[in-house]
Amino acid sequence: MSASTVTPAAPTQPPAPAPHDSRLQYTACPLCSAPDIAVLRTGDCSRHPLYKPVIAPTMVWMRCTACQHVFTDGYFTDAACAEIFSSTNPNQQPGAAFEQNRYVSARIVERVARYVADGRWLDVGFGNGSLLFTAEEWGFEPQGLDLRPSTAAGLRALGVDAQCADLTTLDAPGRYSVISLADVLEHMPYPGEGLVAAHRLLREDGVVFASMPNYDCAAWRLLDAGDANPYWGELEHFHNFSRPRLYALLEEYGFEPLHYAVSERYRVCMEVIARRR
Repeated sequence: MSASTVTPAAPTQPPAPAPHDSRLQYTACPLCSAPDIAVLRTGDCSRHPLYKPVIAPTMVWMRCTACQHVFTDGYFTDAACAEIFSSTNPNQQPGAAFEQNRYVSARIVERVARYVADGRWLDVGFGNGSLLFTAEEWGFEPQGLDLRPSTAAGLRALGVDAQCADLTTLDAPGRYSVISLADVLEHMPYPGEGLVAAHRLLREDGVVFASMPNYDCAAWRLLDAGDANPYWGELEHFHNFSRPRLYALLEEYGFEPLHYAVSERYRVCMEVIARRR
């Protein structure tokens, strides 16, 4: 065969990361550090709108024998996080559905304002910004914190101070009256680290507002019974909290739970207000 008829080799492409490399494995419970953990069930995250093929499509959920906490078998590597954070759900962009969200946020701010009337309000993972826009109407000074650069830039464009940073790296002790962790703790590999930071950043009489799915309620069990529970395949979640486990965690890190409510933000969610001790 002459040189002119030789078929050139296809260019070599770097192999895609193996799906199992997208998570760093927990070797113990991320809340109580007990080593006795066991597989509870699996879930499919491949249909999540932010799913990327570098991430394993099957989520493995574990349960701690000691404290009964439910969590994934691992948390994302920095590379996997970068893939996920490269896009955003439309409803989480600053200003999205602002009128409808204003009503939901108003009921949250009204409850929080019973315990703290003014001061700086830091919203971590602020998403569409509704909670901060509404807190400002009550006289709070709003500030946002988010891990997505585009989201932080979008909030600044709407006139609200925002940083792209991790809560645990913020250096402003005692600066805030309110820190909202609205659907945030379940996204953190080690939620206790977030509460340590919140305690340090709050003033002495400050409060934390936390919301998340309630793993231990009838509404959750009804979704399970109909094989229609979206949270087993919720790509960005590492934890499923029950109310007792959340309260125990808050108390462990220096907070006194004050108020419980059913959340209107997302399906089958709970909201808790707790004061810094």
